[in-house]
Amino acid sequence: MDSIIDFLRSLYNPEKLIELIRSGGYVVLAAIVFAETGLFVGFFLPGDSLLFTAGLVAAQGFFNLGYLMLLLSVMAIAGDALGYSIGHKAGEALYVKEDNLWFRRKHLLYAKEFYEKHGGRAIFLARFVPFARTFAPVVAGIAQMSYTRFATYNICGGIFWVCSMTVAGFYLGSIPWVHRNLEKVVLLIVFLSLLPIGIEYLRELKKAKN
Repeated sequence: MDSIIDFLRSLYNPEKLIELIRSGGYVVLAAIVFAETGLFVGFFLPGDSLLFTAGLVAAQGFFNLGYLMLLLSVMAIAGDALGYSIGHKAGEALYVKEDNLWFRRKHLLYAKEFYEKHGGRAIFLARFVPFARTFAPVVAGIAQMSYTRFATYNICGGIFWVCSMTVAGFYLGSIPWVHRNLEKVVLLIVFLSLLPIGIEYLRELKKAKN
């Protein structure tokens, strides 16, 4: 358990995140992207900052950008497809499933609200929203969205999410100042990626008081 906690902490520590990406390479990046989009346990993983940092590291010559985008796009698409399958098979029973170490029903209900608000587009838009990114495909499966429609949003959203984040990181990482101050830039990106989670937490507190 301690090793798992240390690993999770490293994902939000700029220096350790960079070290993890460099040492773990394609395999670790692929595993994290798949887990965040395809497994309930991935709701706390830093998808946006991870992809952006991978792009920054690629600018230093550690990765081939084209192969990186291809691999992670495939993993993101496969992850959402798994989430859809889980929701489709489990059905609405998931909405009353009790919380445990790896599952938080409130995040599923948040994704349900997000899905009801945006419809099929939620599968695309959720790529950029913490929690919704993990649970929106599950909700789509529960709602019995046609797989053809789901797959269209899934493929387009997965490719756009991965490519936009990694390309932005890659070109920003090519700037000399950023190259010299990589840890500071990653710290800023981690903060921005956690900001929506903080806002959601404050929203929940406000809702609980009312």
